[in-house]
Amino acid sequence: MDRKTKEQIVSELQEKLKQAKLGVLTSFNAMNVLKMEALRNALRKNDAELKVVKNTLLGIASKETDFQILSDHFKWPVAVVLSYKDPVAPTKALIEFAKKNPELEIKVGVLDGKLLTKQDLTALAELPGREVLLGKLVSVMAAAPTSFVTVLSGVPRSFVQVLHAYCEKKTLN
Repeated sequence: MDRKTKEQIVSELQEKLKQAKLGVLTSFNAMNVLKMEALRNALRKNDAELKVVKNTLLGIASKETDFQILSDHFKWPVAVVLSYKDPVAPTKALIEFAKKNPELEIKVGVLDGKLLTKQDLTALAELPGREVLLGKLVSVMAAAPTSFVTVLSGVPRSFVQVLHAYCEKKTLN
């Protein structure tokens, strides 16, 4: 590969690293092409992508990005999973794929500039998805006004019940 091609790869990769919210380093030594393609498809469905890059180029591209903290881990052949939107869904897909394919080894990750261990990534995968969390937020937000209206309607309702009891008492007498 000539110098100009390497510079172009580094430039494109650095832009992707700057835009990515989540990045995960994986080792893929024993994976065949069919499994790699299956992994790429699973990640694409979750708005993420898999990049296989030389360690030296990845090290250069990661400078001045959140991924710089991963530079100590660029020691083995790596594939980088990049997610630009929701970090939970691609992590779930990656963890599920790794369970079915032990030759894929998840090493470390970075989320918004913070280093994530394999255990952190597993915990992230166990979180509910973005849509579920948004649904819960909406239900919590809707509950407050509903409760408020119920409390406010309690005073007139109690007054009406007292009047009704008073009327019934008068009609019995």
